[in-house]
Amino acid sequence: MRIDPLLRALSEPTRLRMLRLLAHMELAVGELAQVLGQSQPRVSRHIKILCDAGLAERRKEGSWVFLRIAVSEQGESSLGTAAANLLNVAERDDSQFAARCAEDRRHLAAIRAGREASAEAYFARHAAEWDTLRRLHGADEPVEAALLRALGEETIGGLLDVGTGTGRMAQLLSARAGRVTALDKSPEMLRIARARLQDLPADKVDLVQGDFTALPFAPDAFDTVLFHQVLHFAQDPSVVLTEAARVLRPGGRIAVVDLAAHEREEMRERHAHARLGFSDEQMLAHLASAGLTPAEPVALPGDPLTVKIWTARRDGVTARPENRETV
Repeated sequence: MRIDPLLRALSEPTRLRMLRLLAHMELAVGELAQVLGQSQPRVSRHIKILCDAGLAERRKEGSWVFLRIAVSEQGESSLGTAAANLLNVAERDDSQFAARCAEDRRHLAAIRAGREASAEAYFARHAAEWDTLRRLHGADEPVEAALLRALGEETIGGLLDVGTGTGRMAQLLSARAGRVTALDKSPEMLRIARARLQDLPADKVDLVQGDFTALPFAPDAFDTVLFHQVLHFAQDPSVVLTEAARVLRPGGRIAVVDLAAHEREEMRERHAHARLGFSDEQMLAHLASAGLTPAEPVALPGDPLTVKIWTARRDGVTARPENRETV
């Protein structure tokens, strides 16, 4: 990192606002343009200056470009660490700058809330046909068999099925789980899941309405957490996986079944996907940032989409009795 481009990058108020937004989360260029009230070409020019200075990094996903912060207060670069500390202190001590940053975050939250509302409306419209829509990702049977192999012979214990949808995976894994908690944000989905799971013993399954960014469970509550074709709906997958790790017991596992990175832009437009799949590099970084140790991923090539299975374990050792209940 060199001082001249760094100081140039920090000399413009808009770029300072961008860096404070990026300090909280990875953002799409379009989101930055909306928050800042500027055209995408102008925002792209600011992005180039930030990236050239080593303060930010680009990542392309389909036709979208995402931006993330490249420096931190505990970073390896002394200049980068100094820049991150300076911005943090500026927001703390400069009341005018702090107010502008707070307003930017409120505006961003409103933009994302609107997108989440659109996604919820999509789920409500398509709840009854969800199993059919899910087959856009490929046939269920090979994926389900591969997931069972990835989980191995180890007891599943207390299972949290995040984004259970119609309850298909909860039903499939119930025989190997001590207790199943099926969570979904959509009441329409939960009604369908309840009908599907009605033959399970009452003490075997719980259906819970909740958001995967703020799971309504105590820490260390589950032995296994599953995301089956769910994580691509997350605006910030790292936040979701960190929250999942919070409710996972030491020694417990997370399994993510999702699409490999692709460029089928219609999945975003027609099916409310926030992410066009994940590369191994992205997913392993998300898992590691959540404090999880990933295993070797499994690939299931398809036409045109490939499904991947990523598993990871929370460090630590704990007893895993088969019939332990979740909280």
